[in-house]
Amino acid sequence: MTTNDILRRTRYAFDFKNQEMLEIFISGGIELKLFDVKTMLYKDEDNGFREATHRELAGFLNGFINLKRGKREDLQSEPENILTNNVVLRKYKIAMNWRDEDILETLMLGDMKFSKHELSALFRKPTHTHYRLCKDQLIRKLLIGMHRRYRPTSDIEE
Repeated sequence: MTTNDILRRTRYAFDFKNQEMLEIFISGGIELKLFDVKTMLYKDEDNGFREATHRELAGFLNGFINLKRGKREDLQSEPENILTNNVVLRKYKIAMNWRDEDILETLMLGDMKFSKHELSALFRKPTHTHYRLCKDQLIRKLLIGMHRRYRPTSDIEE
């Protein structure tokens, strides 16, 4: 999945307006203008489309954590320059205050069966022998499940 796909699907699942998206970016330490946010939310083939960097997505997800959990009293974490799907999954877990069961339930809403053991491998350190890379399909299914969980009355944009 591209960084823009993740932004668009998160926006859609939680029905964020452009101004709210901008505020989330700013809360996560990324200074943008409203125009920049709009260009990141365009479809890939549209004129004016701009691909979001990993740093911008990380800042958005940090801001999403701030929105859902409240801003930390101490030093805010700096947005990462390179994001993996494992880090994206971890940030959603933190933001939504999910336990493993919540993630598995959300994945099931996205029509994906996953075991608790497979899930725990995604949260291990990369140097651990049982570490597993999170694939794009899992993030896609998680975002579909989030949409069905938090905005169940509308159709899914797939």
